[in-house]
Amino acid sequence: MVSRYGYKQVIVIRRDLNMSCGKMVVQAAHASVTAVLEAEKRPEWRKWLEAWLREGQKKVAVGVESEDELVEKYREAIELGLPVSLIRDAGLTELPPGTLTAIAVGPGPENIVDRVTGRLKLV
Repeated sequence: MVSRYGYKQVIVIRRDLNMSCGKMVVQAAHASVTAVLEAEKRPEWRKWLEAWLREGQKKVAVGVESEDELVEKYREAIELGLPVSLIRDAGLTELPPGTLTAIAVGPGPENIVDRVTGRLKLV
């Protein structure tokens, strides 16, 4: 089946932290919103953002098993020229302050985003 989407955002969550469902959802929301704010900063990214919004804001949530893997995916997104966010927890509830919890890659062209996140498993 051919996808009707040309753009998407992928939220990458650390599984090794064993966050509660609520904590995980909040970290994903932080990552998503922050990446959208990043996308507004450059004209090319803004075009991707607008197309993504028109298409219905396709999002996928996937997981990694370590901080190192999360940072690796963050760096890959930067190298490919994608908007990306890196979230550090404030430490008010479950995690120590400064814990890296999530990234969001995109919104961007689906084929480029998939080069960073396409092999990761859904959460």
